[in-house]
Amino acid sequence: MDNPVSVLSEVVRILEEHGVIYVLVGSMASSMHGMYRATADIDFLADIKQEQVVPLLNALQDRFYVDEQALRQAVTQHRSFNAIHFDSVFKIDIFIPKSDDFSRKQLERRELRKIAPNLDQEVYVATAEDTILAKLRWYRAGGEVATNQWTDVLGVLGASSKNLDWEYLQKWADKLAVRDLLEKALTDVS
Repeated sequence: MDNPVSVLSEVVRILEEHGVIYVLVGSMASSMHGMYRATADIDFLADIKQEQVVPLLNALQDRFYVDEQALRQAVTQHRSFNAIHFDSVFKIDIFIPKSDDFSRKQLERRELRKIAPNLDQEVYVATAEDTILAKLRWYRAGGEVATNQWTDVLGVLGASSKNLDWEYLQKWADKLAVRDLLEKALTDVS
């Protein structure tokens, strides 16, 4: 059975071969910046263009179940679709960026990191700051009850606090209306 790292590696290879600008987000990104957390899926923000849909679909369909209509609608409507890895049944969630400033910032600020210590392959990962902000936004949108989101925020803050761009983090926390959550997280982590 394939493990999440090998599935991640496969998806990254496909996205890069097809020229898709992407960034790894979600719990795998927060695990790379903070504390590891087992997850049931891998999340990407991927700027898939209309002309990339068919070649990407063809490449994914060899090893993943992908609903063609869901993929096309996601690209057209700036929503998400998923791909299910046949061998492991591991789920990939691919979010098509909306035309908001924060989505663009995540893609602009992404950073290359090794997929795993024992692999040479690299993946574009959301910065620690953008991971915190996205997790806070999801936490707020979910009614502030998703303990996994909150734990991920605390893990990234705890592990990365010395290296964070605090000016950027505070500015975007204000723009995304999550400054109060950021302040609470800072209190909880100290």
